[in-house]
Amino acid sequence: MFATGIENSIPTINEGRTRVDQMEVCGHYARWREDFDLVQDVGTHYLRYGPPIHRTFLGPGKYDWEFADMTFAELKRRDITPIVDLCHFGVPDWLGNFQNPDFAPQFANYAAAFAERFPWVQLYTPVNEMFICAVFSARYGWWNEQMTTERSFVTALKHIVKANVLAMMQILKRRPDAIFIQSESSEYFHADSPAAIGPAERMNSHRFLSLDLNYGRRVDSEVYEYLLDNGMTQDEYHFFLGNKLKQHCILGNDYYWTNEHRVHANGMTEASGEVFGYSEITRQYYNRYRLPVMHTETNMREGPTGQEAVQWLWKEWANVLRLRNVGIPTVGFTWYSLTDQVDWDTALREQNGNVNPLGLYDLDRKIRAVGRCYKQLISDWRDVLPAQSVCLVVPIVPPSRAGGAEDRQQKAEAISRLEGEKRQGASVPEMGP
Repeated sequence: MFATGIENSIPTINEGRTRVDQMEVCGHYARWREDFDLVQDVGTHYLRYGPPIHRTFLGPGKYDWEFADMTFAELKRRDITPIVDLCHFGVPDWLGNFQNPDFAPQFANYAAAFAERFPWVQLYTPVNEMFICAVFSARYGWWNEQMTTERSFVTALKHIVKANVLAMMQILKRRPDAIFIQSESSEYFHADSPAAIGPAERMNSHRFLSLDLNYGRRVDSEVYEYLLDNGMTQDEYHFFLGNKLKQHCILGNDYYWTNEHRVHANGMTEASGEVFGYSEITRQYYNRYRLPVMHTETNMREGPTGQEAVQWLWKEWANVLRLRNVGIPTVGFTWYSLTDQVDWDTALREQNGNVNPLGLYDLDRKIRAVGRCYKQLISDWRDVLPAQSVCLVVPIVPPSRAGGAEDRQQKAEAISRLEGEKRQGASVPEMGP
């Protein structure tokens, strides 16, 4: 799956008074048809995309589907397969922020309503970058609740991951062959000195927390004590252990130049740049979870030569091929996003109107050098990869065949698998509403 995405980040800043809406500042609300033209122009059939939750989810049981109805109908008409991103770094005003325990059940209701309205959608990222969302909102104090304690971080994390798990359960009730592609940041922390080994080890264990909880993987004793010391109850922890849905998941992970960190003895960190690289860090995540992998985000600024992003694309693609060549099932690659973004140079903490040249196309919808190279990469490799023995074939029904015989058969087989999982004792959702 060669993919791109349309940025739909919506965190709040200024103590919740200001909403940062990337779809708005990047012009997507006005130019969405043109943006879908660009998706087809670059040659991909897969798009990370979702409706703006703050404009769609207006209150308990109250939804405004107007924009989603228009855009998803057009995606279906064009036979573009969406990987639906339902929550991207923010919540509607009426839910407040990620400290609110009501977020998880309310978000599950939203996911259920979406799946009922768009039954042809099969691929989902319910909550984008759960770890980063919790860190930036409740440890760094940048977004949403803007808190900075370990307790606030654990609180945000448990609510975010629970929301993701409950959403998967609700979607599976309505689309039993749904596939969940986590888009999670892949991190690594390098010790700067012997005195920094301890802090780096703790950070390297915490980087797995969102996925450990999401996949029902037991954490080690030190991390367990950390969670309980910072507000997670035993019952909350056992909720995650008891709901193992990883058999429906693809390990989608993101890698940027800033994903590796240099840790100092006092626990402070700074970006280290690329040290290990995507393939080595992804190998660590794969060895932990043993799930098929998809590279779900990367980009690089187009610098003064115009070739910086092109070189990064080539390097990331080489890393993806390396994973496949050593036998790690790798199903997709994504340049994120389709167009340039705005104010990510300050991590959306400030509204400066700075256009970040990160997209395949600029905000005038003119193709960048990296867009031309990605278009050529897709053309060159699309027919080669399926013939390779290490290729995992993901059972995806494209929108154009939704509701047909193939779709009905696959859903029936998925229901049978779910029932089999129940008989074997796995925690899976009951079928039906």
